[in-house]
Amino acid sequence: METGAIQLRDLAGPFDLQATVESGQSYLWNRADGGMYDALSVHGGDCWYETVVPPVDGVSDRRAVLRVRQVEDRLEWESNVDAVPLLTHLLRLDDDLDAVLDATPDLPLLSRAYDAHEGMRLVRDPPFACLVSFICSAQMRVSRIHGMQVALARSYGDAVEFDGETYHAFPTPERLAARTEAELRELSLGYRAPYVRRTAEMVADGEASPEDALGSPYPEARESLTRFVGVGDKVADCVLLFSLGFLEAVPIDTWIRTAIADHFPDCDRGSYADTSRAIRERLGSDYAGYAQTYLFYYLRAGGE
Repeated sequence: METGAIQLRDLAGPFDLQATVESGQSYLWNRADGGMYDALSVHGGDCWYETVVPPVDGVSDRRAVLRVRQVEDRLEWESNVDAVPLLTHLLRLDDDLDAVLDATPDLPLLSRAYDAHEGMRLVRDPPFACLVSFICSAQMRVSRIHGMQVALARSYGDAVEFDGETYHAFPTPERLAARTEAELRELSLGYRAPYVRRTAEMVADGEASPEDALGSPYPEARESLTRFVGVGDKVADCVLLFSLGFLEAVPIDTWIRTAIADHFPDCDRGSYADTSRAIRERLGSDYAGYAQTYLFYYLRAGGE
């Protein structure tokens, strides 16, 4: 087992682990005490968080078990690999958060959201697992979405032994494609079961991959992801933002529609595409996804 610590003073801008992994961006981390997503608004905790990460191009060539917690001015970690490159990648520790937020508009609502959840960063989740997570997200509370991903991993993911404990990797596309719709429905996926199965089949057969969106202009990247069954514009934007690094993406969900209605009514242009373009411009274009995520978390937690 390898262990280490990342000094937060060495980062460009603040960081808060709990807000980052429990803000509704990612459903692939588990909290060691079992309290993941028990509360609507969390910040500043020192719980251990755990995940199993597949190899990441240019970052790690091994499947890794990661355990991490924030203690005062550092991130303490345990892993079967050197976790610094992976944590830097997954938690966007390489972002200059102050510069990012300074590049978004000076709006009172945004200022309140930034103050409420200081140090929250976006995540870079593994693309296939992120895609499945957000296919499962339709009309679901964050705790239920997380529960589905835990169930998929425990039922169909590889068991990985680490430090005397058993962890479960997220299932590969091949493993999920081999499941029946009935088996997936037993994990409470409901009508999403055939979407997950067919999407896994598309990736396993080489018909399509979420990574195909990389390198494309944002509109074409979003269109690329809508090839997958059960993926509309909003889910595509989630995958672009929380996995593939398109920081301009603004997923328009219930909370962002509320923000538009209450604070930016002129951005409501009727269609998703036109409204998306308008709200992206209002929230700062290049880093609009950061502003969106702070607004989502702030409003969901009862901030207004």
